[in-house]
Amino acid sequence: MPPKIAYIMSRFPHLPETFILREMNELERQGRQIALYPLIRQRQAVIHAEAEKWLSRARYYPFLSLNVLGVNLLALLKKPRRYLKTLWRVIWENRTAIPFLIRALSIFPKAVLMSVKMQKDGIEHIHAHYATHPALAAWIIQQFAGLTYSVTVHAHDIFVRQEMLSTKLQAADFVVAISEHNRHYLTEKVSFRMAEKIHVIHCGIELSQYAPIKRDQPPSESFEILNVGSLQPYKGHEVLLQACKRLRERGIPLRCHVIGGGELRPRLEAMTTALDLEDVVVWHGPQPQDEVAKLLPQVDCYVQPSIITSSGKMEGIPVSLMEALAVGLPVVASNMSGIPELVRPNETGYLVPPGDSDRLADTLEYIYHYWQQAAGLAKAGRELVAQEFTIRANVEKLQLLFPAVEG
Repeated sequence: MPPKIAYIMSRFPHLPETFILREMNELERQGRQIALYPLIRQRQAVIHAEAEKWLSRARYYPFLSLNVLGVNLLALLKKPRRYLKTLWRVIWENRTAIPFLIRALSIFPKAVLMSVKMQKDGIEHIHAHYATHPALAAWIIQQFAGLTYSVTVHAHDIFVRQEMLSTKLQAADFVVAISEHNRHYLTEKVSFRMAEKIHVIHCGIELSQYAPIKRDQPPSESFEILNVGSLQPYKGHEVLLQACKRLRERGIPLRCHVIGGGELRPRLEAMTTALDLEDVVVWHGPQPQDEVAKLLPQVDCYVQPSIITSSGKMEGIPVSLMEALAVGLPVVASNMSGIPELVRPNETGYLVPPGDSDRLADTLEYIYHYWQQAAGLAKAGRELVAQEFTIRANVEKLQLLFPAVEG
């Protein structure tokens, strides 16, 4: 039997994190045994169909219960030095950010319980997505159960939240970075000695689920643009709305479709009204991936107007860009983080400075007038996705890093 691998993520099911769901599904298709240990049971109205099978399999544990207290007391009595040393290190290395420290302390007892449960479940390796609390849980489990672990790092988990980052990554067997940008960042931020441990493996999609568009020009009635992403500050929706206003002032007939839900929905809707864009912007709310796949071929352009927030939060390489290029849509995105590794300027798409609504509007207007040329770049983008961003090929690379399958 192949070694049993535990997957730890912050919350499940979580609609924006299709990349983790796809990765687990593909690992199982390739013969791996995956056990799911989310830190939080997410409650949400919309769930991807592919996530349904995991709901009954997920190992959810409370943050505090008689069982959690009992396991921690026993661990303290049996190995007091290890327990107190591990707890103190969590406190000391997270002390500079009190909210983050509080969350770390809330995870500690649960992680101790998980260390016992994983040993009983026959787990042989842990893979954590995100270098924040999932990696912390994996590190704590290693201290008590001796299990090896690895981490996939994405964006804000290394750019914004860096508490205990060096400890968590240096104790890992290996680290997966979703972009070359992240790998370079970590070798500079943590240690140049990390270079050999960090492997660049992109997130991926199943290309066959995204049929390429067949038309050679956009509809004449209106220019349909699409954005997919949670409604959070770093996604840059305010920049997109400002660009839509400028396009409308220039006489460009357009409709802007936004898929996603989040904390900014009321504020963005109010901004839409203030800019007199109520007949332009269509808020679709959160949608499962099959609905996104259906809408993509119906629009003319995909836009990712991401920004870098004051805290440093930013994108990695959005999977939605891969999906848009997979159907052959022209794309325009912000020039930041790992995005240029996918949206290569004037090769597979167009890049604009983050937060620059004028440049975004100019580029969208250019695509509107020269859509066939933009579609030619998108065709090259689909070829790049097929070469470097398919889930099957990238999971095969990940497979080689996990403990070997015996026999």
